Amino acid sequence: MKRVNIHKVYSILEKQMESLKVPVVELIDIQTKDPFKVLLATMLSARTQDATTAKACKRLFTKVSTPKDLERISQVELQKLIYPVGFYRTKAKHLKQLPHVLKEKFNSKLPSTVEELIYLPGVGRKTANLVVAVGFHKPAIAVDIHVFRISNRLGYVKTKTPLETEIVLRKKLPKKYWLKYNMFLVAHGQSICRPITPLCSKCAIRPYCNRVGVTKSA
Repeated sequence: MKRVNIHKVYSILEKQMESLKVPVVELIDIQTKDPFKVLLATMLSARTQDATTAKACKRLFTKVSTPKDLERISQVELQKLIYPVGFYRTKAKHLKQLPHVLKEKFNSKLPSTVEELIYLPGVGRKTANLVVAVGFHKPAIAVDIHVFRISNRLGYVKTKTPLETEIVLRKKLPKKYWLKYNMFLVAHGQSICRPITPLCSKCAIRPYCNRVGVTKSA
């Protein structure tokens, strides 16, 4: 297996972003510059396509801009606003719980570290890392299905779980790449490096990829 030149890969993916859609969470940050709304968008985006998440965020943000807004709105109305995102009932429940936990643990202020964010309802390490990186612009590595799949497919890591991938990337990936690594790989994974039958013939980073596990491509 050839050694992966992550500097070259990152440079190519960065250039490629000029022609790809920005993932929804990064788009929310660009539009709002609000870490709280980035958190809400990230929570809604789990197991949900970006187009659906974007529409749900647009509806939600007409009624919710602060934790106090979540206190005033009913869980049933939250369900209606965010439907049809994946697991919308559970997500509405977590949104409704959010202001209480923020008040109780963090004096109603949104924390900016992964270790604190994971105390919030519905927030796991992926969501926490994404909020830190995208919402607060601090170094963090969010590992979703795209980052997990592509990092392994490249041959840059050899891991079995997203958590293991995060741990390895924290040790191996240059810190200067942490902020945008997720965004680049999500955009690449949504458009080219698909889970099944990736578009290797159109992939700009193919010369640097070991194509681990790829049995069929287009």
